[in-house]
Amino acid sequence: MPTTRRALPRTRSAAGALLLSAATAAGVLLPTAARAAEPDAVSAHPGATSAQESSRIEAYWTATRMKLAGALVPEITPVPADDTTPDDPRPLPPNTPDPGSVWTHGGAVDRSVGRLFFTFSDGYDGSCTATVVTGENRSTVVTAAHCLRGVGSPTADGTWQHNLYFVPGYRNGTKPLGGFSIKSVATSARWDADPGSTNSEQLALAGHDTGIMVANPSAEGRRLADVTGSQRIAFTAPTADEFVHTFGYPKDKLNNPAAQYAGSRMIHCAGPTRPSPAAPPLWGESCDMSHGASGGPHFTRFDTRTGTGTVVGVTTTTDGLAGGQPGTLYATRFGAGAQRLYDWARAR
Repeated sequence: MPTTRRALPRTRSAAGALLLSAATAAGVLLPTAARAAEPDAVSAHPGATSAQESSRIEAYWTATRMKLAGALVPEITPVPADDTTPDDPRPLPPNTPDPGSVWTHGGAVDRSVGRLFFTFSDGYDGSCTATVVTGENRSTVVTAAHCLRGVGSPTADGTWQHNLYFVPGYRNGTKPLGGFSIKSVATSARWDADPGSTNSEQLALAGHDTGIMVANPSAEGRRLADVTGSQRIAFTAPTADEFVHTFGYPKDKLNNPAAQYAGSRMIHCAGPTRPSPAAPPLWGESCDMSHGASGGPHFTRFDTRTGTGTVVGVTTTTDGLAGGQPGTLYATRFGAGAQRLYDWARAR
């Protein structure tokens, strides 16, 4: 690893955990490949396929490395202090708007949602958010496509992230339920586009930013959902003003001391959802989360007493790319393409 930070390649600035652009979404013209109506195929990639590789990844993700994942200059970035916000066992009242706060109310969401760690092809580490969902294999995890790979050929190993490691219930560098290496991952084949003419921002605006993973069993041989439980998943059309709960691990404070979140705790937002004015496949609600929240679940029918709900999308971007009201966090809502990925994963 070099001692000075190189310029960020475009693929890593997008995949670093939240798609952002200096341009407004209204000025983006999606290329023909992104607008085409043909059905999506699945592009898959192997992860850790041996016990030896899983053990190597387990050892790689130390507490310090997890705390600094996403730092632009990790060599000189201070390790963030623990977030000691006290837990509150009282359930959050239903339909309470929340623009962003530490989730302190426990429940199933505290076990089934976690931080997803990975290493870019240049050797630097990043992180996103991911969720365990129901599936026959009890090992299916959803996140954003840009958390798993950059745009390009699926046979090019450098377009995919490495050292994938999911830590459910992550808190302050600890693994309350252990950590899980990833056996295989997949995205829509739309991400196979030529990076010279199409980028991940365009594909995300077109509604293709869903990724799926199949986790390896724990070192003790237990399947992921047997440890964490799982959340329901649905592929239904969104409804305006439907009340949505969102969770994620934003980490902007690593690179901006004035920011609020360092990825130490899971953050919660809630409010009525609305479509992006520039990218109709994306729907969002008021939320102050940013980098690191990508791939986090957007729940409908969320029960604040039990921490269970139905995952209907994953965090993709903010109003900086998708337009709309300031302080809006947008999800790629699950449709036919996401269901194909889910069907691919849940039987593996």
